[in-house]
Amino acid sequence: MTLPTTNFDAPFDITRASHVRMGCQDLEKSRDFYRDTIGLVVTEETDHAIYLRGLEESAHHSLVLERSDVAKAHRVGLRVRREQDVLNAEKYFKAVGIEHERVEVDHQGPTLRFRDSVGTLMEITSEMSLVERKMAAFDEFVAGAPQRLDHYQVVTFDVQEATDFWTGLGMRMSEYTAKDGTDELWGSWMEVKGNTHDLVFTNGRGPRLHHFAYTVPDATSLIHAADVAGARGFGQEIDRGPGRHGISNALFLYLRDPDQHRIELFTTHYQFIDLEDEPIRWDVSDPRRAQQWGMPASRRWFFEASEFPGEVVREPLLTATPDTLEDYLAIH
Repeated sequence: MTLPTTNFDAPFDITRASHVRMGCQDLEKSRDFYRDTIGLVVTEETDHAIYLRGLEESAHHSLVLERSDVAKAHRVGLRVRREQDVLNAEKYFKAVGIEHERVEVDHQGPTLRFRDSVGTLMEITSEMSLVERKMAAFDEFVAGAPQRLDHYQVVTFDVQEATDFWTGLGMRMSEYTAKDGTDELWGSWMEVKGNTHDLVFTNGRGPRLHHFAYTVPDATSLIHAADVAGARGFGQEIDRGPGRHGISNALFLYLRDPDQHRIELFTTHYQFIDLEDEPIRWDVSDPRRAQQWGMPASRRWFFEASEFPGEVVREPLLTATPDTLEDYLAIH
């Protein structure tokens, strides 16, 4: 296998992970979870959608909860620099045969929806309505006090194909996991904004959205979020952590919402800005890549994720049998 290389002359300019749209069966219950257990700010509510954001964010929304009969991940959103980049993306997708559609979306500027080469349902926009930042409203910091949306992790049947696609659109690979002694990709962490990741692909049944992630101010915020989850009856929905990843060096806490969508709260990841910097390689057999200390994740963390509407979930090209918490407890 050959490691993908970044196209620094990409057809349009992606600037960051921006927003995610999640289908929810009970909007009010989901709103209460993300506002009171996670700590996001509610920007606006309608009959069909609830818009939320982190405390630092001035964009109208980074999480949209959409009323749905089936709980699925509707869209993963990225920002591009200018309206011209939306037009350039539309022109490029038409030229190379990528399914896409221009749409009108509330509180967003020009928006283009598309399906990437492994079936991830995406949208890009160049602007959003502005609202008040809450970063100094310390009296409103509750639960984990999430600051801003940072990244997504998508489970895919073909990590190499997904990574080729997105590095071709200008993303840089900061870290990756590969079969021992090879560059056979099992996971890729890609970024455009200068930290370790905006978009991650890991091997498994896909396409499915594994999680979306918000940064929090410090490690204490993770512990407080876990305490609040327990106090509000969501203690059993702590999916993993607190712990520290090897990849990204981040402290983390994963929780499941009322529809079983997964959100990560994390902090302490590093910068990856300089173009001469090289991606960090991890052997897929090295457990430290996923967790530097503590017991391994449960089966549900490894194998459960949110499907995209209308997308057929395919078996992965590479077969894995990760060490799970259940396996660990069975032999200790």
